[in-house]
Amino acid sequence: MKRRKFLKDSALAAGSITVPYILPSGLLFAQQSPLKAKHVVFVQFAGGLRQQESVLQRYLAGSQNEQVEGNIMYNLLDGPPPTDKIAYGTDDVSNNIVGAFPINPILQTPLQKLGVLFPEVRFSKGGAGHFNGLSTGVSGNYYVTSGLRQRTASPTIFEYLRKHAGFKATDCWSVANSLTGSRSLLNYSAHEKYGRRYAGNFIAPTVTFGAPGKEHFMNFKNYHPDTDYEMFREIRGFLNQNFTNEGLEIPHLYNTPEEENNIREFVRQTFEKVKEGRISAPPVSDNGDLITLGYTVELIRWFKPRLTIVDLSNIDVCHGDFTAYLKNIHRADHGIAFLWKEIQSIPEMKDDTIMIVMPEHGRDEDHNSIKDLNDWYSYDHSGSPNARRIFTLMVGPGVDANLKRGSEQNPVGDAADIVPTIADIFGIKETVYNAGLLDSAARSLFDRI
Repeated sequence: MKRRKFLKDSALAAGSITVPYILPSGLLFAQQSPLKAKHVVFVQFAGGLRQQESVLQRYLAGSQNEQVEGNIMYNLLDGPPPTDKIAYGTDDVSNNIVGAFPINPILQTPLQKLGVLFPEVRFSKGGAGHFNGLSTGVSGNYYVTSGLRQRTASPTIFEYLRKHAGFKATDCWSVANSLTGSRSLLNYSAHEKYGRRYAGNFIAPTVTFGAPGKEHFMNFKNYHPDTDYEMFREIRGFLNQNFTNEGLEIPHLYNTPEEENNIREFVRQTFEKVKEGRISAPPVSDNGDLITLGYTVELIRWFKPRLTIVDLSNIDVCHGDFTAYLKNIHRADHGIAFLWKEIQSIPEMKDDTIMIVMPEHGRDEDHNSIKDLNDWYSYDHSGSPNARRIFTLMVGPGVDANLKRGSEQNPVGDAADIVPTIADIFGIKETVYNAGLLDSAARSLFDRI
């Protein structure tokens, strides 16, 4: 038997042979394990969410002088809603009652029953601030600085996937509802072996398609560099605000020419939908988080990304308005349910997408001195033990249904777990571990199960 035929027959007899192949980056790569899903959506339930109002379902009990309990996140979590002091829904304008009508559930079955809930995850290191929380979620490592305008020092999950799994730039999207803090800088790190060559794309839809974008891009006029220089300068300033930072250059994110054209066409067609009022939106869309989630649906329908990370932030009003905080928790639950339902309507993503939901940090157990219009106290996130309590919810193909892991007495999970979990889903967990750049506490949620 000739050697070539012997090798061919041997491969067929064995079923398959794992052969390394060359990525576009020129690196040698062999997938280590089968994919658990082809797509991942990670929702950073951001702004600082107390356990008491989320998984503990205490509503007003313990936080205010009101002994009313109940679940205001009934798309995500299993449990009955409050029956009194309803202040988290839509307003009854005719009777001048705030929050009288809770938003109807979108999902017939709460996601908790469809997936795995880790009710007591720990934010184990550093200050319980937004940069540390958001950057830990995308990099699997903690940071001690405030990070008002900086990148992570460790690689983000976008970089791991693009460098080690061969993902395209348009396979990876970071979505935020604003440009505040470091949100526009979390799509790649400052690490010398990774960096912007392996970045994901970033978009803040309320900026790109909001008033600033409408002013500059709505009609896509072609400007002449000689006669329209001032308009050129203004548009450049608008675009650069997504990434401007002292000491950081405006990045080229290594989209191919085909990807750049695809992004341009997505923006153009989305503006057409804006003009015609056809943008996807949750049934209630009265804050920035919900508007952002609507545009996220437009983005995933267009690109079918392998990884989409969405940052919500409206619940951060808890610093000074507890009632608005409750309303925005209820709306985030509504919007996340809308996102999950829409994913199931996309043939390429239906039954092939794992969604992970995790707050970036918690909030203090003790209130501050500020009261809102309902005479309810507000809460900060100073780094107290309660501010280090968060939860993680994971749902999708291959994820155990109606499973709970951990308790207050026996916490299971760490805020740094998301990066190795996503790497595990896409078959590069060992490569990411071996890079040696994750926090020592970080583990795949599948291993914790």
